[in-house]
Amino acid sequence: MKNAVKGDIIYSSSPDKFEIFEDGYLLFENDKIIGVTYEINDDYEVIDCSKKLIIPGFVDIHIHAPQINNIGLGADKELMDWLETYTFPEEAKYKDMEFAQKSYEKFVNKLLNNGTTSSVVFGSIYNESTEYLMDLMDKTGLRAYVGKVNMDRNSPDFYIEKTQESVKNTVKFVEDTIDKYKNIKPIITPRFVPSCTSELMTKLGEIAKKYDLKIQSHLSENRREIKFVNELHPECNCYVDVYDKYGLLRDNLNTVMAHCVWTDEHEMQMLKSKQVMVAHSPYSNGNISSGISPVSKLIKNGVDVGLASDVSGGHEIFMGKVIVMASILSNMRWVHIDDAYPQLKFEQLFYIATKGGGKFFGDVGSFEKGYKADFLVIDDDSLSDSNDRTVRERLQRFLYIGDDRNIQSVYVDGKKIK
Repeated sequence: MKNAVKGDIIYSSSPDKFEIFEDGYLLFENDKIIGVTYEINDDYEVIDCSKKLIIPGFVDIHIHAPQINNIGLGADKELMDWLETYTFPEEAKYKDMEFAQKSYEKFVNKLLNNGTTSSVVFGSIYNESTEYLMDLMDKTGLRAYVGKVNMDRNSPDFYIEKTQESVKNTVKFVEDTIDKYKNIKPIITPRFVPSCTSELMTKLGEIAKKYDLKIQSHLSENRREIKFVNELHPECNCYVDVYDKYGLLRDNLNTVMAHCVWTDEHEMQMLKSKQVMVAHSPYSNGNISSGISPVSKLIKNGVDVGLASDVSGGHEIFMGKVIVMASILSNMRWVHIDDAYPQLKFEQLFYIATKGGGKFFGDVGSFEKGYKADFLVIDDDSLSDSNDRTVRERLQRFLYIGDDRNIQSVYVDGKKIK
């Protein structure tokens, strides 16, 4: 059936400008966008959302599901101390299925209510609870890549795997889930270089190649972390070369690396040449004292960038607020660190939170013809003032001072899931 949503439509087709159709129609059939127009014929069933904003669903390119209970904790620590004090003890609890079910239901509901229709998700090291998370996300109707985490060194004795056990469980995880769902797919997930031996990374690279899977991990997040990687792998020139050595930089938008705060020129060129997507995580980078990522420089040098909440290093799951923090840090980097690259504009930030990150999924995050019919209906009436505002201004205000209460409806593949 052909459908049309009537409302004030705004989306990105490029990083530099918005496409705006005030009082227009978003057309879709089944799970695909047909286009956007001002006039329709009787072939369409109309969903009347007049005076509401119609925007693409948000794409969160890096988030840790088992850290949902730790939001707002540990922002007085750096990365390595934060992992040992808060993260590893919390993730170890997901061996308990009762705890995992209760926590993952909270996580999935927060994604849904905040309009995150697509996400790239770290699970825990445990197959059973990670597969439960995938089941739940599929039942809810969301789109995601979900990974069973791998870690066999430099980890606490209560949250670590033996190498062969990790490999065996990863293969089982992949084979159990690769064809199970329509929109939820497994992704290979070495936590980061310090927690994975050379043997494990080699095997994970082979699994990714054999099953044609995407890969997610962390890169150049924190100075102590980078120093540790250099000590562990003196044979490699830098952090990114370790992943490349073990087949963990799959090219053509098949790899996402979180953070890249301290990326140098060599790493930047590697990310560009391999078409590795960077997951910019502004709240997390600030909270655990990692630094301000050179996002404008990455983009200027041809690196693909998506936006990430990075819960629970980041304490905000609503991608509107993540956009705002990315803007603030971009301004501060331009003022205090490097004015050779201009601060990110509003259009660019919305783009990377939708179509930019959506590239990792394919045709996701825009209302161009053939894209997935993933969209949000925003009731921003409570945010209005005494002036008439443009659609662009209304979107900006929603992202800055709105929240999940303004998200009236959520659609994925043309189906209303909220």
